[in-house]
Amino acid sequence: MDEIFTGNFTQQEPIPEAAIEAAVAVLRTGRLHRYNTVPGEAGEAALLEEEFAAATGSKYCLAVASGGYALGCALRAAGVRPGDRVLTNGFTLAPVPGAIAALGAVPVFVEVTEDLVIDLDDLAAKADTARVLMLSHMRGHICDMDRLMEIARAHELTVIEDCAHTMGAAWAGVPSGRHGAIGCYSTQTYKHMNSGEGGLIVSDDPDLMARMILLSGSYVLYPRHRAAPPAAHFEALKYDTPNVSGRMDNLRAAVLRPQIATLPERVARWNALYRVMAAGLAGVPGLRLVPRPQAEAYVGSSFQFLLPEHGPERIAAFVARLAARGVELKWFGPAEPAGFTSRYDSWKYAPVQRLPRTDRVVAALLDLRLPLTFAEADVAQIARIIASEVPR
Repeated sequence: MDEIFTGNFTQQEPIPEAAIEAAVAVLRTGRLHRYNTVPGEAGEAALLEEEFAAATGSKYCLAVASGGYALGCALRAAGVRPGDRVLTNGFTLAPVPGAIAALGAVPVFVEVTEDLVIDLDDLAAKADTARVLMLSHMRGHICDMDRLMEIARAHELTVIEDCAHTMGAAWAGVPSGRHGAIGCYSTQTYKHMNSGEGGLIVSDDPDLMARMILLSGSYVLYPRHRAAPPAAHFEALKYDTPNVSGRMDNLRAAVLRPQIATLPERVARWNALYRVMAAGLAGVPGLRLVPRPQAEAYVGSSFQFLLPEHGPERIAAFVARLAARGVELKWFGPAEPAGFTSRYDSWKYAPVQRLPRTDRVVAALLDLRLPLTFAEADVAQIARIIASEVPR
């Protein structure tokens, strides 16, 4: 009899007890707004920023309402204006080009490789057409960041890293988000720290961070930020920077702070699940795994593979067979978006562009979550089910 998987791909771990207790303590005060503090009190949001900056080795940090807000705030701080061209990956999620288009700027897509990272040759060819690159480490895959930053420096590109899928990851020992001018993270439920919604921004540039703090809605309360640049950087900007409110509140910050210390342990558990899946699918005819470079310290919270030898009808049937056996795969191939699987040609607010290499990749690409509520035995079973259904 065929195996059936009965687990839930969207069930996350419970919020840690320490975070629940911290959140209840904030609720008891009634002071949820980040600036609603009493004399001598730092506030949970300010402490979260200080602790996350230390964890990433960044000088400055800002906590905001969502990962998407973080991207838009970073773009504004970098000086992106209506009509400006902004480079980004052809394979990413809708909030990335959405943040660009929301400013009236123009997303310019760069090809991606079969390894699911930005095509650095195509980036070099397009680098002179824009001033900013919003680099998406999509589904946790990190490109050769040393070469990318060489290209960026040669063409005077400001790099903003979208690290929604790479909190806790690194390239050549440098944490994801610390290569470019700005790193943006998400703390939405399906990310590596969970506050339902939320975002974090890091930077070593005092003027960029001062501008982002002002944009986020600090009014003249920026001295209450602990992971912030000196006041002089705000004085030069405070009358010319619009308030685009997107602050994180103290309640969500309280939920997140205890999760910083436990992130390395969760990363180790995700990667253990990832290795079980990779071992279970290794050598399956017609199925291509995505290699992980030696310099990449990844976070395996999701898993991707390709069926490059099969057309859309066979892949659609494969996905349907797995769904009947309890395995939820997301396929990026269909022209019509389904959930988060939209593609660059789905975003009609961007000008029509053609990326033939990216088209070939996403047509064959399948994706699944590896929540920490799964045991290694669960993942081994999922791998067996997938392997048994791959078209021969």
